Amino acid sequence: MTKIKAALAENARNVDVMLDALLPIHDDPECRLMEAVRYSCLSGGKRIRPFLVTASAELFGVDEERALRVAAAVEMVHCYSLIHDDLPAMDNDDIRRGMSTCHVKFDEATAILAGDALLTRAFGVLSESATHDDAKVRSDLVCELAQAAGREGMVGGQMLDLLAEHQELAMAEVTRLQRMKTGALIAFSCVAGAILGKSSTSARHALHNYAHDLGLAFQIVDDLLDVEGETAEVGKKTGKDKEAGKATFVSLLGVERAHAQSEMLAEQAANHLEIFAETADPLRDLARFVVNRRS
Repeated sequence: MTKIKAALAENARNVDVMLDALLPIHDDPECRLMEAVRYSCLSGGKRIRPFLVTASAELFGVDEERALRVAAAVEMVHCYSLIHDDLPAMDNDDIRRGMSTCHVKFDEATAILAGDALLTRAFGVLSESATHDDAKVRSDLVCELAQAAGREGMVGGQMLDLLAEHQELAMAEVTRLQRMKTGALIAFSCVAGAILGKSSTSARHALHNYAHDLGLAFQIVDDLLDVEGETAEVGKKTGKDKEAGKATFVSLLGVERAHAQSEMLAEQAANHLEIFAETADPLRDLARFVVNRRS
């Protein structure tokens, strides 16, 4: 566990350097927008999705600078989603990563614009030649991220999550919701390294299958933390799902079965990586880390 924590910390530092460079702030009348962007995007976090990008890219010998650019773009999309999810019209949260949420620190209108700026900047980064000299690779990255972040992925999943407050969902429906809301961006993060490396179809499938099981394990642990965690440790308010009456993996499975399911999925995720032998050990370690995290 110490090894993966160190690897995550080092990667987070590298991603933060890239984010700092890609999100400059200038002394202009609209600088408040970039202050909000940087506040939300450079406020810490484990950077798990960026780690998936760089670790998968290493499997194919991708240039580190290129991988970090894509990792930063993924984190921009993730942070945009957090800013918008925290808004009063969505989840109405006032704490994120142990800090005031963007709309509390600034205001709701600025928070909306900060999210918009992060989302659009992410696609700008992917489209730039510095990300890859092959235009098809850049196009594939843009297309795959658009699908993962849009109505068939994260945004569609958030819509289902809002609807879940007013209707009962069965296990299959909760699984689909979380596969879209959380799993789609995790899947892109894993496959992005394969796209950068122009990998074989079999390699992409292996990474996609790994991401599928990892994403579900990640969300089950999130649901468990909402029940078992403390706000100070988790970094956001806990107990919200039960308060809202939402169906979750924990409410459907119970705490004990949810723990067992997350561990099974993490092991299953690791097994999908056999094709890569020991070079995929960082991804295997991450799967184990995900089910043991406390925030």
